[in-house]
Amino acid sequence: MAPANFDLTGKRALVTGASRGLGQAMAVGLAEAGATVAITSRILGSLEETQSLVEKAGGTALNMQLDVQDVPAMKSAVAGFSRDVGRLDILINNAGYEEVCPSLDVDEALWDRINSINLKGAFFCAQEAARHMLESGGGSIINVCSLTSYVGVPTAVPYTSSKSGLLGMTRALSAEWAPHKVRVNAIAPGYFRTELTDVFYQDDAWKAAMLAKIPLGTFGDAQDLKGAVVFLASDASRYITGQCLGIDGGFLAAI
Repeated sequence: MAPANFDLTGKRALVTGASRGLGQAMAVGLAEAGATVAITSRILGSLEETQSLVEKAGGTALNMQLDVQDVPAMKSAVAGFSRDVGRLDILINNAGYEEVCPSLDVDEALWDRINSINLKGAFFCAQEAARHMLESGGGSIINVCSLTSYVGVPTAVPYTSSKSGLLGMTRALSAEWAPHKVRVNAIAPGYFRTELTDVFYQDDAWKAAMLAKIPLGTFGDAQDLKGAVVFLASDASRYITGQCLGIDGGFLAAI
């Protein structure tokens, strides 16, 4: 049996971008630990698989349509969830977008699209969640950063900028909201194969080069995120805020 301070029974969580990949795995992990989970996506029908997995884990999933780029609608949805279930204890800011492009070819539309989802949307979602957490005595916000929060990646300048900003945002919000018992941390997944990143993994030379940089010698599996997220969401990490946990097979430690 897991230690009691990892138990999320009775907690209410909201996971953005939960229809697939890392967001889906994190939502299921929270449900396995006992949380009731609101799963969100821009397309409501895309959440059916995640809902099924949450229910198979013995949890309860509430499907919500949510586009973090539409700030008024997003705020209304977060407030509605908190009101309907009584409170909001956990937010996973996972919704994200990436598109590689040589820096000289980046236009304003691409820059705005990436940053409005990854940084602006994450901030206002955290802001709205915190309003309700402050009212109920605290909570845990987990932002999904990236290795690019720490290292530069060619042809990914808008994405790198957004994820570096998200790390800075994590630290600043943690310092501001800690007196109110709202903890703000982040995770930085390393190389995980998802629908969003699949184009890279189709290149055998790229895969070989990346594996050579990962001390554990393997790419991440979405299941590898569950323990870290449950830890940061639970009372097991009650004295931790403003931190970013790399889940990268040792990549950052070895560069």
